[in-house]
Amino acid sequence: MKTLQENPAFVGDDGHSTASTLAMSSLAGETHAQADADQEQDRDQVVSKSAAVRGERATWGKGIEFLMSCIAMSVGLGNVWRFPFTALDNGGGAFLIPYLIVLFLIGKPIYYLEMVIGQFSSRGSVKVFDLCPAMKGAGIGQVIAISLVTTYYVGIMGMTLRFFYDSFRNPLPWSQCRSEWGPQCVASSPGNTSTTNTTASLNLESLQQKPVASAELYFLKEVLHEKEQIADGIGLPNWELVIGLFVAWLCVFLIIRRGVKSSGKASYFLAIFPYIIMGVLLVRAVTLPGSINGIYYFIKPNWGKILDPQVWYAAVTQCFYSLSVCFGNIIMYSSFNKFGHNVHRDATIVTAMDTVTSLLAGFTIFGILGHLAHEIGTDDIGTVVKGGAGLAFISYPDAIAKFKHLPQIFSVLFFLMLFVLGIGSNIAMSSCTVTAIRDRFPNFKQWQCSLLIAVISFCIGLIYITPGGQYMLTLVDFFGASMIALVLGIAELYTIGWIYGTDRLCKDIEFMLGRKVGLYWRLCWGIFTPLIMTIILIYFYASYEPLTYNSQAYPPWAYAVGWTITAFGILQLPFWMLIAVFREPGSTLGEKIRGAFRPKKNWGPSDPLLREQYNKKIEHELTPKRGQGFWASIKQNIFG
Repeated sequence: MKTLQENPAFVGDDGHSTASTLAMSSLAGETHAQADADQEQDRDQVVSKSAAVRGERATWGKGIEFLMSCIAMSVGLGNVWRFPFTALDNGGGAFLIPYLIVLFLIGKPIYYLEMVIGQFSSRGSVKVFDLCPAMKGAGIGQVIAISLVTTYYVGIMGMTLRFFYDSFRNPLPWSQCRSEWGPQCVASSPGNTSTTNTTASLNLESLQQKPVASAELYFLKEVLHEKEQIADGIGLPNWELVIGLFVAWLCVFLIIRRGVKSSGKASYFLAIFPYIIMGVLLVRAVTLPGSINGIYYFIKPNWGKILDPQVWYAAVTQCFYSLSVCFGNIIMYSSFNKFGHNVHRDATIVTAMDTVTSLLAGFTIFGILGHLAHEIGTDDIGTVVKGGAGLAFISYPDAIAKFKHLPQIFSVLFFLMLFVLGIGSNIAMSSCTVTAIRDRFPNFKQWQCSLLIAVISFCIGLIYITPGGQYMLTLVDFFGASMIALVLGIAELYTIGWIYGTDRLCKDIEFMLGRKVGLYWRLCWGIFTPLIMTIILIYFYASYEPLTYNSQAYPPWAYAVGWTITAFGILQLPFWMLIAVFREPGSTLGEKIRGAFRPKKNWGPSDPLLREQYNKKIEHELTPKRGQGFWASIKQNIFG
């Protein structure tokens, strides 16, 4: 006998009730039925009142806001300046083969996994580990890692604003040499590629010096005021960059101060506007003389590298960090979704957009660098390439300065695009930290928590805009982000895939979305994704070499600070595991341990009615196959 029960959690992407009902039988799962249209308004009011009474978290105004926010988060600076040169250094066009394979086996499965688990539970990146309380430290460690990334990421935004402001000047300040930069300076402005000194004044010493572009000297000496040696200390912040840092954090705070209500509205601009600018720059790039040579240099395959383990490692790390998986951002964003939102579609769209954007950025960047090589009269495009931050703040400005007509316009567009891309990613990272805090302290208001995070992060960010800031940025990025995220990301995959269980996860998806989960997802979550990530971790430590910056080794105290940061993040895992076992009720240690690795009693959908239905369904479906032995359990976990 079937009984119809109202399901107030099923609210459509337009913010109104879908007027769904659940038909629950004693043995079968749920089915959806559409109620009469004239009941929708009354039911929507009931839902709103019920949510207000329960004090539920806010949700995205529309499903498209979630999609746009994910695009703004995942499509960022890594696509513009990291992907093109990662591909170039690892086989060019041949790099796309391992990258697409890695995207298929790691990037897309993890993205969908995190979307699903966040939406299903309506919990942030820490509370989502109520599915396995003993692994709560993985979520806390990920919040630590993303908070560290946020502090220096906005520092880069400060530098972007400095260049954006300078882009309005005529001539561009990095296009010409200054006398204090020395005889090795080569001006970037068109028709002037000689050094600042006349031939008569050049001595033997200056002739032996390697020519340096004025754009590079401007970045190092006028923007960073960078010190020659790491041992010279970090110095005091540059006041111009302090203003940029403040403005960047002000923008982030104003967008996240009301949670998804405000960041959702901003997502339209943050996701779409960079593509408009990128399209303009791409059209301009491909019409420049020599651009085709640069694009061919970018995509030219080097098949000899395709079997190199380093290439596959580079593909994994690029996919891992470009999509922002295993940092908690995706779980946090999806936790604000309506329960039945189609995250399968969104995961497919975002992962595809991320790859396409990386390719478009590569064509744009190398088209302009090809033009730069043409302008200076060389066929070796590698001589004008400078990766990393140097691409955004040296190579690209240098190329723009050589434009004969209105270089200011293209400079303004480029740095505005970088700033918008960075803000979109920063909103997600900051919101992840705010959500984790407010999940633990719900009485802490959104704007208060956002302001606190912005102020603390601004103060920490001052370190990265000092003359030694790039040394510190490289150190914290390596030890505080890469290492922590990789280890805890693997812990997350094994926790959800094997402790919680791939089979149970798939049943959760069927309950939430009403769709069966294919074998591809089961094999990735159960075998391929955690296994490949484990191999990458082993390779990472087996090939580890001491971190350097500009070929300079860090002093011993810097390595000590770096490993301390790494240990602080990773040791959250065993620390909170012991806490969970200690707090778990039970008469024996074995009972406490088993209880700490089982989901909490309130785990499941946030709506009480749905959670009750879910608990009955999941207990009925999991009970018959329990206790059939080790190999039977493994088979059930993967194949159902």
